[in-house]
Amino acid sequence: MNVVAPLEVERFIREHGGRLFVWTDARRCCGGAMTFLSAGSTPGDARSFERVDTGGFELWFAPGRTSPPAELRLELKGRRRKHVEAYWDGCVFVT
Repeated sequence: MNVVAPLEVERFIREHGGRLFVWTDARRCCGGAMTFLSAGSTPGDARSFERVDTGGFELWFAPGRTSPPAELRLELKGRRRKHVEAYWDGCVFVT
């Protein structure tokens, strides 16, 4: 899995503990089930995370029942409350 994280994302993660957890989050809606990615400085729940080498920070990833993406893209979002969002092969949902 190739991790793409701009310098501003790496800096933000290091300033907030140096560790990022990314996991799949299945949700049901009127159109059926979809799986999105969630990210945070603490794990979402008792999932099995695997360490991914990024060089600049600790990344722990839990793909759920799917194979990891070819590319995990991380972006810094938010004006008032900055946070990291993760994209699965460029998508907001798992493909």
